[in-house]
Amino acid sequence: MSFKFINSKPQDVDLIFEFYDMAIAHQKKVFNKHWQGFDRQLVMQEISENRQYQILIGKQPACIFAVTFNDPQIWEERDTQPSIYIHRIVTHPSFRGFAFVKTIINWAKTYCLNHNLQYIRMDTWADNAKLLTYYTGCGFAHAGSITIGKESGLPKHYEGIGLNLFEIKV
Repeated sequence: MSFKFINSKPQDVDLIFEFYDMAIAHQKKVFNKHWQGFDRQLVMQEISENRQYQILIGKQPACIFAVTFNDPQIWEERDTQPSIYIHRIVTHPSFRGFAFVKTIINWAKTYCLNHNLQYIRMDTWADNAKLLTYYTGCGFAHAGSITIGKESGLPKHYEGIGLNLFEIKV
């Protein structure tokens, strides 16, 4: 399979939100929690900072994801460790089963080595045992759990929930 990573551009914002809508519909089918939508301004900021990515197969967007380099509301004191945090991975339904999480991990390892970062990190709902198993199967170590307060400033689906934390030391 030939694929390519590209940075999303401002003209891709509608595509990104189409992917989010597909993900929310899927989450509603397979789990008791789902994303509550995202702020368009946040996504545009991520795009302008080259932190929104697409994986293309040919010219077709197959997967999207965002990264950040700080996540203090979730990782607290560990946020001082140089890390890349992967968020909102969404695979188009036509490309499910292509193991894009593993592809993103390999990309992130190279990114970390080129930018002197020590960790690749992710989070997901603490009560989603299927994702816990999947992410550890992809090479992440379970790095603990945390409960997010209702006034965290994070997107609405984080309010008052427990999260599992995952990391790979590079």
